[in-house]
Amino acid sequence: MTPSPSPDHRQLLAARALHWRRTRKTTMWLLALWLGTTFGTVFFARELATMSLSGWPLSFYLAAQGASLVYLAILAAYAVAMNRIDRRFARQLAQAQA
Repeated sequence: MTPSPSPDHRQLLAARALHWRRTRKTTMWLLALWLGTTFGTVFFARELATMSLSGWPLSFYLAAQGASLVYLAILAAYAVAMNRIDRRFARQLAQAQA
């Protein structure tokens, strides 16, 4: 018969599960934004070509520069969000060990 986990162990498992749930949720939102940016610039290229930015069709600008800037913002948002999630997890671990 296996012994039941201690309250500290259960708290650790709950903190770990919450950490990974937050990580997956953040990753899925940012991947959806990435997909929307990639798909949107290609799918709506004709409609975007009717608008211009500094003399260039908006579809060209988004394909050449805009999408890359969005991808860079996605990477920055991921780094900030993961640092925040990891700090929360570290605090929860410290509370479980105290």
